[in-house]
Amino acid sequence: MSVLPGHRLVHALLTASLGMPMHLSGQAPPPPPPPPRTELLVRIDDIGMSHAVNQALQELADTRMPLSASVLFVCPWYQEAVEILKQNPHISVGVHLALNSEWKGYRWGPILGKEAVPTLVDSVGYFTSSTEQFLARKYDLGEVERELTAQVERARRSGLKIDYVDYHMGTAVATPQLRAVVERIAAKYGLGISRYFGETDHTMFDTPIADKQSAFLTYLESLTPKSVNLVVAHVGRATPELAALVDMNDPTQNTTAGEPLMAKHRQAELDMLLSPEFARLRAARSITLLTYADLMQRVGRAGRAARTRASSRTRSPSARSPAGRPVPPAPRSRTCGRCRERPPADA
Repeated sequence: MSVLPGHRLVHALLTASLGMPMHLSGQAPPPPPPPPRTELLVRIDDIGMSHAVNQALQELADTRMPLSASVLFVCPWYQEAVEILKQNPHISVGVHLALNSEWKGYRWGPILGKEAVPTLVDSVGYFTSSTEQFLARKYDLGEVERELTAQVERARRSGLKIDYVDYHMGTAVATPQLRAVVERIAAKYGLGISRYFGETDHTMFDTPIADKQSAFLTYLESLTPKSVNLVVAHVGRATPELAALVDMNDPTQNTTAGEPLMAKHRQAELDMLLSPEFARLRAARSITLLTYADLMQRVGRAGRAARTRASSRTRSPSARSPAGRPVPPAPRSRTCGRCRERPPADA
């Protein structure tokens, strides 16, 4: 039997090995690909609205979970929120652009003052309590842009790193013209816009208090892998301060007798995010939390805004229900009854 030269023998052995099953060739089979990651953005809104809301922010910050916090820089308590957020740079910070003030007995107005933006305020100098009231006014778009710019400027002067903007009660994007103002401001300051990244979004706002925990766990089990999921939460401590606030827009936040339930709703959403069940899912890496800062580092500031801008400007204002609230389009997810926030038309 003839003997092959060394190099030909090696070649023959390699060829034979490659033609054999992996376990017969002595090589371990490749590991299976990892399952697609389930990613979740947790955005907590109305931060800086009150001390009780800021206390909830502190509790969540202490867990070190990745969060995105939308701050009402028009509210007096924003300064306390700034101090908390400076101590917790893992939290991505956004400006909750506000043109409304919706609580009975607790109102706020524009940063610029009523003389500078008279078409944005009522006779006392406060923002109107609802989107409908604002849209019914002969508001000046120039005043809107100046006031929302002032809110971003105040946020930047606070010393915090600002990553994104969104819109309190959806008023700042309630028409194509208003949305264009928000987009200009975001572009001017290099900020992202929440819901402009193709997020599949959800809110717990109108979920009954007793059902929030179970509904949240059901939501987590239904999350879509390979997509960015967004849940919007409104948190607070159920203190006497918060319990005194009556929502003038959303009947789900009050009893039929008019007793305010908002504090209980916000405590329940805080408990939901602090629950051991949610902690176990994070620890098991069943869910990967990320922030808007993380998302923008990955895909850039504009997200999907560039290609949605043209279509969003041609949208007509939302239809109104008999109760006066916008009727949402066939939704990809639940829309917050009070927040009324919507993504761009094709996001």
